[in-house]
Amino acid sequence: MTPGHGSTVDGVLRRSARRTPARVAVEYRDRTWTYDELDTAVSRAAGVLLGQGLSPGDRVAAYGHNSDAYLIAFLACARAGLVHVPVNQNLTGDDLAYLVGQSGSTLVLTDPDLAARLPGATRTLPLRDADGSLLARLATAPAYDGPEPGAEDLVQLLYTSGTTALPKGAMMTHRALVHEYLSAITALDLRAGDRPVHALPLYHSAQTHVFLLPYLAVGATNIVLDAPDGDRLFDLIEAGRVDSLFAPPTVWIGLANRADFATRDLTGLRKAYYGASIMPVPVLERLRARLPHLAFYNCFGQSEIGPLATVLGPDEHEGRMDSCGRPVLFVDARVVDEDGKDVPDGTPGEVVYRSPQLCEGYWDKPEETGAAFRDGWFHSGDLAVRDADGYYTIVDRVKDVINSGGVLVASRQVEDALYTHDAVAEAAVIGLPDERWIEAVTAVVVPRGEVSEEELIAHAREKLTAFKAPKRVRFVDALPRNASGKILKRELRDRFAGS
Repeated sequence: MTPGHGSTVDGVLRRSARRTPARVAVEYRDRTWTYDELDTAVSRAAGVLLGQGLSPGDRVAAYGHNSDAYLIAFLACARAGLVHVPVNQNLTGDDLAYLVGQSGSTLVLTDPDLAARLPGATRTLPLRDADGSLLARLATAPAYDGPEPGAEDLVQLLYTSGTTALPKGAMMTHRALVHEYLSAITALDLRAGDRPVHALPLYHSAQTHVFLLPYLAVGATNIVLDAPDGDRLFDLIEAGRVDSLFAPPTVWIGLANRADFATRDLTGLRKAYYGASIMPVPVLERLRARLPHLAFYNCFGQSEIGPLATVLGPDEHEGRMDSCGRPVLFVDARVVDEDGKDVPDGTPGEVVYRSPQLCEGYWDKPEETGAAFRDGWFHSGDLAVRDADGYYTIVDRVKDVINSGGVLVASRQVEDALYTHDAVAEAAVIGLPDERWIEAVTAVVVPRGEVSEEELIAHAREKLTAFKAPKRVRFVDALPRNASGKILKRELRDRFAGS
């Protein structure tokens, strides 16, 4: 093998395998992989992929459910110098065709139940549960022993969530992700003795790059689940097999709303991580009241930075429950005005980043890259306030701020006020076109129990300045979200425009 520096994604696993070869690395369903077995499987899978006629730099899309095979395929792409393209397994039709086509993927690794959704001419290789699948070939495949990729080589295209526009493929290098792993380990107190469970989709950068890969780096035993099933999670916690859980606010809300949340023995859970979207403060307060022993960490960032940018640790929540914390080890952040100049502490502005964790730009989108990377800083599109102690609080997405009668209203503040009403299960606040107000503050609410529009507006007026209170309330059975839990406010604006 050609000597290299080892600052690669697959090198993270290789070092852990040398350090603790016999320790269990991953459990999935009835399969268990030690670190040595996982490392060997990755080398063999890399050989299988290159045997498909692929060359370093080729893009390989992954369109599958959570599994050990999904993880092995990603690490195998990294070892072989291929560029992995994770695809939301819920995508279909034009959305799916767009990602496969825009990335230029020459092969799609997929689960058999999903393959029929792909465009007809797509070249595929099953990940598992089929004859000739990647997992089935590992027993006889020779291990890849070719050159190591370079730290500056691309390893993944991380597509943005597409909540406001078509998804863009953030070009991540090995170097960027390895830096992000170290930031996650230090900021989130990840240790080899932790017992983490990974239940969110592995195609999503938060579950894979903030938790699973960093936990492999420190040598922990990782349980991978198909989905965040509450029964399974509670059973694992009660059995003492899990003490660390990451979930977006939607999942935490779902767990807190379960009938058995107050009665199950959850004292074995030591670390609770939340992120991927803003956690309503009233929900966090309820969780902390029910589980006072639990250490909560707020993780914030976005795909372009790998995705972890800031963390609010468990000893930092008091007095700043709505904060997303301070920048992690390898991230430098500022809050700026429209001209890119720093604003005073306490003044809202756009967060900009400078970091070795950042992507190299957007795949085949030079104009979007130029708009986001200006004057040496990445412009996040997030509106935030920084305080004198360096803590950041996200006010809104810049594109989601509501202009009501010429006054800017942050949707998060209105949502937090609504969440204090017992009949509100979930809420999203948007601005809708209005002849009088320019944009009317509109609440879209998933109710639990009987409640009227007038009652919720009156409740919000008790909590907020009058101009911030909703002018309208629309009731729905569920809010549209992507798989990371982010509310698709663009869809809500389209749905209720003119109503």
